[in-house]
Amino acid sequence: MITFPKPTVEQFFRTYVITGFDVSPNEERLIFSSNLDGNMNLWAMDLPDTYPYLFAHQDESCSFIKFDPKGRYVLAGFDRDGDENHQIYAIPYNGGMAKPIVTGDPQEKYFFTDLSDDGERIYYMTSEENPSFMNARVRNLENDSDTLLNIGEVSPTELAAVSDDEQAFVYLRAFANTYVTGFVKQGEETYDLTPDPKRIHVTFDPVFVAPNTVYFITDFESEYNYVAKFDINNQTFSKVLSVEHESVEQLKFSKEKNTLYLVTEKGVTDILYRYEMETEKLVRLSAPVDVIEQLKVTKSGNLYILGRSATAPHNIFRSKFGENWKQLTNNRVLGLSSDDMVIPEVVSYQSFDEMEIESLLFKAKPENDNGYTIFWPHGGPQAAERKSFRSMFQCLLNRGYTIFAPNFRGSTGYGSSFVKLVEQDWGEGPRLDCVAGIEWLFENGFSDRDKLFLVGGSYGGYMTLLLHGRHPEYFKACVDIFGPSDLFTFVNSVPAHWKPIMDRWLGDPERDKERFEKDSPVTYLESMTKPMLVIQGAKDPRVVKEESDNIVAKLQEEDRDVEYLVLEDEGHGFSKKENEINVYKRMLDFLEKHKD
Repeated sequence: MITFPKPTVEQFFRTYVITGFDVSPNEERLIFSSNLDGNMNLWAMDLPDTYPYLFAHQDESCSFIKFDPKGRYVLAGFDRDGDENHQIYAIPYNGGMAKPIVTGDPQEKYFFTDLSDDGERIYYMTSEENPSFMNARVRNLENDSDTLLNIGEVSPTELAAVSDDEQAFVYLRAFANTYVTGFVKQGEETYDLTPDPKRIHVTFDPVFVAPNTVYFITDFESEYNYVAKFDINNQTFSKVLSVEHESVEQLKFSKEKNTLYLVTEKGVTDILYRYEMETEKLVRLSAPVDVIEQLKVTKSGNLYILGRSATAPHNIFRSKFGENWKQLTNNRVLGLSSDDMVIPEVVSYQSFDEMEIESLLFKAKPENDNGYTIFWPHGGPQAAERKSFRSMFQCLLNRGYTIFAPNFRGSTGYGSSFVKLVEQDWGEGPRLDCVAGIEWLFENGFSDRDKLFLVGGSYGGYMTLLLHGRHPEYFKACVDIFGPSDLFTFVNSVPAHWKPIMDRWLGDPERDKERFEKDSPVTYLESMTKPMLVIQGAKDPRVVKEESDNIVAKLQEEDRDVEYLVLEDEGHGFSKKENEINVYKRMLDFLEKHKD
């Protein structure tokens, strides 16, 4: 009988990501952004044929895809090696080389907003001349003229919706992740979307359902996001619909069917609904995945979804009115089925102040279990660990590691108040939630005190460094993936359009000097005694390379056991497949080396 070895690292990481898609108006072609060939490029399928072919070769991350309504071209946004300075390109309708359309200085950003119904005008945001607050502009493709629409003021301002007649515009102004106001600009008049813009709330995902009617998502005077309406003619705000203990996160409008489709977030999963505007009937629909990352509704009434589940990587699905989903892509782990992977348990524990913390517990299968556990603080911090496929998780589980991922205070999906708890408190409440979670693991027999590893990325990398510095006794070894090491330097090195929101999000380094010192991992170098692996993208615009350089150098000066891996052609993540495989091979070797 032929026997085969355990799945290799490559098998898990030969899955690809899909970061976005669009469908042609006649639904004969679907284009998606993926690293199917190892780098991020655009791929197409001529439906109903689902065999993908290369559509545009750019080898760069793509921020959006948009079909011309008249079938002449396709628009897309690309950056350079993960620097997130996206610029706008056009590609022939049948594919080919991308031509720059809205570009400039490579250090500037050009973010697509909308395309006119005749495909002749591109609405976009740019950092040019206003890097902190951004300007809105429109480019006429017929004569190449470019017109300024709005100058961002006070805080980063985004053009978020354009009416069909192009006479009304909705802008969003961000003061923090949890404080985003909206206003309509029509001619010289402006109107706030919500009754009191000074009250802390969010406003996002606006859609024009008529020239003078805007539907949007908000949590104004509510714990959970709901759908609201603003009547421009009467300047009136009204609540349309809400779902108890669920936050609406995506909103799409079908003009032809007079129907809204919405995605809600409930803890670690998403739920899909249809709202029939005429009858005011809300219908829960089936969904083919646990986490819905993109939803598109076509004129025919078809729904397209990009999403994933804990044991199933990114795929795109199609359905008529949300029933009988058909999988269009066939992204899977090489040689393995979903049954070969681990579905997490949803568990809860009480933190230091009796607050309940929901978490995901991925238990290694008994035949693989090596007795070790990985504690994973998620990134964000205003995000959450959800039932989303991670190649890294399933690979580690296959190697016998159990994984624990807590949604500590500041995580999304548990109400507005919970999300705000991390603001100006990056290193106290969330850290103590993590400590309580670690103790819960020990008390319930999910980990031994001498068999716990610590791994995290971005804010999770920051928390990894901080937990290592303040609680080294818990861990055998730690892996930091592009985590901030010093809040004083981090707050001044973020992208320009982030800086106006940093005070409410993190704090002020002069006013909050004592807290910045207490919550900066670099403060605790003396107690960072456990082996470390630090991973960093050289082009990272969010957590710059100096954040990792600094702490690695200081640890090396103290003759600590620290390994450092820098990816010269990556930013805040891994867009190139070989880099990703290299990173996680290195991580797996590091963990194996530091087991007893």
